[in-house]
Amino acid sequence: MLVLDGLDKTYPNGVHALERFSAQIQLGEIIAIIGGSGCGKSTLLRAIAGLDRASAGAITLDGETIAAPHPKIGIIFQEPRLLPWLSVADNIGFGLDGVPRRQRAGRVAAALSRVGLSDKAKAWPRELSGGQAQRVAIVRALVPQPEVLLLDEPFSALDAFTRRDLQDHLLDLWADTRPTLILVTHDVEEAVVLADRVLVMRPRPGRLFEEIAVDLARPRDRNSPLFETLRHRVYSSLDRSLDLAPPGSEAKVNVGDAMWW
Repeated sequence: MLVLDGLDKTYPNGVHALERFSAQIQLGEIIAIIGGSGCGKSTLLRAIAGLDRASAGAITLDGETIAAPHPKIGIIFQEPRLLPWLSVADNIGFGLDGVPRRQRAGRVAAALSRVGLSDKAKAWPRELSGGQAQRVAIVRALVPQPEVLLLDEPFSALDAFTRRDLQDHLLDLWADTRPTLILVTHDVEEAVVLADRVLVMRPRPGRLFEEIAVDLARPRDRNSPLFETLRHRVYSSLDRSLDLAPPGSEAKVNVGDAMWW
């Protein structure tokens, strides 16, 4: 289990990015984190990854405190960040240094086949399209079989068709070993398509506003009434999360106020 216990983060410039953020995430869960700009989503993800220490609170994975990058935790960024001097196959195998060469080659080949890129094994990253490069980034992160995989808006720079295709690829690869996935996204539909729970954050400072369970079987029908109901519920929660009126006052949302992205 991944436990986030009362996380606070204040940067040296005085920006209070996180306040008392707590959550318990079970092994194999898919969690989407969504919220307005400045609500600390990326700060939270960097803290879980061990890339940036929280000012207060604790992060534990299976009872072990996380305070630095950990082999059980992988991360995928918005950009693929492939190593340009390595071929596609070598990029995927980069995290398998301790695996025997023949076994490593087999795992890399199987991963490329799963995402339809077997013919790109010897290609250079610069020769790939944006969607192909992000597929490589996904399998590179999953091939070492992390217990937790963090995704920081990994599909936001892609067109809608490629985005849907990669969402399906991600779920297909996730089903093999069922790691915990924690996805930061600005896309409400993506959150409902992928997640078991959606955590809506409130900004300035970032804190948990609402937790929404997505109790839908996979694969999910984006056109179903239940899907649409959950999508509207997340949108409504986002709108309310941006109402910064003092407690007890009447919430007001004027035209344009709900532009949370």
